Amino acid sequence: MNKVTALKVAKRAGVSQSAVSRVFTPGASASNKTVLKVREAAQELGYRPNVLARSLITGKSRIIGLVVAYLDNYFYPAALEKLSNSLKAQGYHVLVFMASNDDQSTEQVIEELLDYQVDGIITASVGISNDITARCEMAGVPVVLFNRTQDRVSHSAVTSDNFLGGETAARFLCEAKHERISYIGGWAGASTQRDREAGFRAGLKKAGISLFSHALGNFSTDTAKRVTREMFVGPTKPDAIFVATDHMAFSVMDVLRSELALSIPNDVSVIGYDDVPPASWAAYNLTTLRQRSNLMVDQTVRLMLEKIRDPKVTSKHIKIPSPLIIRGSAKVPKGWSI
Repeated sequence: MNKVTALKVAKRAGVSQSAVSRVFTPGASASNKTVLKVREAAQELGYRPNVLARSLITGKSRIIGLVVAYLDNYFYPAALEKLSNSLKAQGYHVLVFMASNDDQSTEQVIEELLDYQVDGIITASVGISNDITARCEMAGVPVVLFNRTQDRVSHSAVTSDNFLGGETAARFLCEAKHERISYIGGWAGASTQRDREAGFRAGLKKAGISLFSHALGNFSTDTAKRVTREMFVGPTKPDAIFVATDHMAFSVMDVLRSELALSIPNDVSVIGYDDVPPASWAAYNLTTLRQRSNLMVDQTVRLMLEKIRDPKVTSKHIKIPSPLIIRGSAKVPKGWSI
């Protein structure tokens, strides 16, 4: 079979070859009449545009690389689906790569993405060093961090306001008259973990309360279970726990109820962070800080497109407030309503 070319489609449709190119180029201008004739001719001939060939001519692949560390947390699969759909609506395809939470793994993945001539890179749930970011900038490939930040300000990032969220959780628990308040965090290298804990400690300090106990769950359900068991050994136990993600909070609640026979919230109040779908299930009914993924995705895509169109545009760190969603896993202080 002979390959169907844009020239053949143009002849069948009675238009120029450049008109065919415009019809199949996202964002290009073509009249409705031309679009209809070209698409009818393309369907009759079985024509498919050569995206790779076009990228060699334009220098744009229309591909965004997406780097993800893990998908265990319910928050990320849903957010990444929204990211993919939003970028697709703008005429971009998404190339997903998995990486571990270490610089070497991330560096290898970034190098591969640069080989694919991607137009931009979005990292989600993964740490990225300043050196890697600088390498991307030198290659003319913008990077936007989703739900992560780094100390450098030359990149763009979109997160929830993790510090404020942690502070809000502390205020809620303190006003509910809890005295032995503990914290279970995520991976120490994650900016989300760092900022949520910092905000939580600041909120406790404002109320004149010291953190009763502390552990890192490393965003792992098994680790979260283990550190929960360790927290509740001894005569004096926590009466409230703030957990850095809902994903870990579910495991904490399972241990408290099933293994330790404790009542939530009568014996222990539990607050999570993310507001993933299972948080509203009757089995958990989790009070949590909601990450507004729709707003986070919208801002991430906007920043990426701005950077692609104008590499000199100022980088921004956008923080989106996380409202506290009050359910039944924590005692509700006076003045707060469900």
